[in-house]
Amino acid sequence: MSTLDLLRQDRVLSVVRAPAIDDARDLCAALVAGGIHVIELTFTTPELPRHLERAASTSAETGAVVGAGTVRTAAQAKQAVEAGAQFIVTPGQGLEAAEIVATAHAAGIPIVLGAFTPSEVMTALALGSDAVKIFPAHQLGPKYLKDLGGPFPGVPLVPSGGVNAGNARQFLDAGALAVSAGTDVVSPADVEAARWADITAKATTFCAALG
Repeated sequence: MSTLDLLRQDRVLSVVRAPAIDDARDLCAALVAGGIHVIELTFTTPELPRHLERAASTSAETGAVVGAGTVRTAAQAKQAVEAGAQFIVTPGQGLEAAEIVATAHAAGIPIVLGAFTPSEVMTALALGSDAVKIFPAHQLGPKYLKDLGGPFPGVPLVPSGGVNAGNARQFLDAGALAVSAGTDVVSPADVEAARWADITAKATTFCAALG
């Protein structure tokens, strides 16, 4: 099953931002146990390639699909691919966006470019983005996502930023392919302290809220 098909099925991916990760394999196992299989480890975490390699190399054990997020440069995209990333996500678009897309596609993995405005969505699609992350989604909420669906019918949109168990279902009802679960599920403190049971419980609660 492709990453986008899995997202369409699960309707959620987890975005991990933490100052440190005790064990990326155990983190992924905890999220999968709670029902979240697609996991984005971000370049805001120190030594991200090492953690990504650990998570990717054990994905057959955990059942996780692991990608790299907050990819801002082509060099980071290459590091992510070399570490075994199964998808790449950017926070937006910059001068190296085309090269980031090319790096992902050359590796045979999907790329999700970040956007906020209709013009940015158009640019992301023109660059070859497989889906488009709408960030920060909480600024204008589910109605804005629904409005984007008017000129962009069928475009897979993934709202990120401020999505929680209280509003996730509204974003899905507004047409989102899937939603990003951030600190509502994986708080930096829980990740750093290896509180895996807490993360599993929060993931379970989040998934239950999707209906």
